[in-house]
Amino acid sequence: MITTVKPTHSLEIKELLKFTDRKFRSERGTYLFQEGMLAEELYIIISGKVQISKITSDGRELSLRICGENDICGELTLFTNDPKYLLSAKILEEGEVVAIKKDFIESEIFQNSKLAFEFMKWMSDHFRKTQTKFRDLVLNGKRGALFSTLIRMSNSYGIHKENEILIDLPLTNQELANFCGTSRESTNRILSDLKKDNIISVKKGKISIMNLQYLKDEIGCENCPAVYCSIE
Repeated sequence: MITTVKPTHSLEIKELLKFTDRKFRSERGTYLFQEGMLAEELYIIISGKVQISKITSDGRELSLRICGENDICGELTLFTNDPKYLLSAKILEEGEVVAIKKDFIESEIFQNSKLAFEFMKWMSDHFRKTQTKFRDLVLNGKRGALFSTLIRMSNSYGIHKENEILIDLPLTNQELANFCGTSRESTNRILSDLKKDNIISVKKGKISIMNLQYLKDEIGCENCPAVYCSIE
């Protein structure tokens, strides 16, 4: 039996789609926006995947989440005095995106109580996910950060098979390292150890987890609901 795990989204996307300003195709390797650019729009991902990241003070890239179908990005610019994007949004997989004017959404949230309520719920979930991710990065060291990232990816993109969970998301070791705040070399070593111990396997650039419980035990996993323990 094969099943796919996909956390649900609390924000009623249909409410936002009413205010679409434009729709366009996204191309792999391009950016929806980059850190420091003037923020004029929010984006809803209709299809494809978008990586949200931050450049640290020492020049390293820290990947924070991957946006997929019905996800929103650019939301941190709402109701701020400095209307610039705080993060960058890079296209990982081409697809379709809709844009909504930031000023229009701000105005609509003030007037539309249903939209305001749904947006507040969504933001609350979003901040909780971010908080637990940084907790894992800070408290569990390099190995724990990678283990936590693999667990989150299995919740977001895992396809459960008989004896494994296939993470249906092709990533290079550098891209995986960016999610953990570690170097590619450290990530290579840890993945190599996990493969040797038959905890994971790697085929065609995709990781399969053979022993999820091992990863959870190593970081003292609290078994949070998948909606919070995700990479999205």
